[in-house]
Amino acid sequence: MVSDDRGQVHTLEAIVAGVILVTGLVYALQVTAVTPLSASTSSQHIENQQAAVSEGVLAASMDDGSLEETLRSWDEDEERFHGADGREFFVNDRPDNAFGDRLGDTFEERGTAVNVVVRYEENDGTETQNVVYRGNPSDNAVTTTQTLTLFDGDHLYGADGEPTETRLDETDTFYVPDDTSDSMAYAVVTVEVTTWRM
Repeated sequence: MVSDDRGQVHTLEAIVAGVILVTGLVYALQVTAVTPLSASTSSQHIENQQAAVSEGVLAASMDDGSLEETLRSWDEDEERFHGADGREFFVNDRPDNAFGDRLGDTFEERGTAVNVVVRYEENDGTETQNVVYRGNPSDNAVTTTQTLTLFDGDHLYGADGEPTETRLDETDTFYVPDDTSDSMAYAVVTVEVTTWRM
């Protein structure tokens, strides 16, 4: 009879231990908080941050004119951007002006890759021109845009960063074609800045 009581005590002890264990797990799950930097939301937080920074870089570069200077810093003879190491666009370097400095200081020196692309309309649809190309963006890349109007009377920029004598409506080698309308607008372009963590 003593051995039967001992078996019942062990069974009761196991049941109580199981209840305590399940209660502890339920309590632990209820008090665990999902914070803004939890694994499920940290990527979105970084993407939002990169988008805000990219918008700031574009806005500052619009305000000081360096974005438009970059787009019009075109070598007519070589048919490429001035300073783009033998290629049509920048791969290992960046524009030698305030916009290029902002890209380097804001993104590249902090481990963030950046592509800059110009989109414009042609008769057969939308075309693109790389300005800065650092590779294929990751799945978590963020793209911000800025629309800009180029005018017939705008001058190309030389390698020295100064306007040349050549107006946009006088060149045949500029990457964006004239919209051929009777307006003073040469073309409307969209600048896309795509950033991603390396």
